[in-house]
Amino acid sequence: MRIGELASRTGVSVRSLRYYEEQGLLSSSRSAGGQRHYTDGEVQRVAFIQALYAAGLSSRTIAELLPCVDAPSEDHSDAALERMAQERGRLSDHIADLVRTRDALDALMVTVRRHRETLQPAVAE
Repeated sequence: MRIGELASRTGVSVRSLRYYEEQGLLSSSRSAGGQRHYTDGEVQRVAFIQALYAAGLSSRTIAELLPCVDAPSEDHSDAALERMAQERGRLSDHIADLVRTRDALDALMVTVRRHRETLQPAVAE
């Protein structure tokens, strides 16, 4: 199938599919005229790539995980699980930072509300 059909079947833009190919996440064969052609199996691969992006993974990390799909083995599965655990840790650290930032903002809002209560109402002229 051509790139437009793959885009239609997956709900992913042609631009994104080209990006996936540039990043080595997706492959195609080329016609004599240079048009990309994909197999039906690429529909599932694009869905898997989308799931990995939805999990917050970068294209570089996704590329590191694909050997688990392309050449399944215990070693590849172990490596994929380790990499995903690292990403989970990174996300957990980021969440903790966001919670601290939100808590600091909440404290500032409490201070501003208390200060506001001490102000005299404006007199209408």
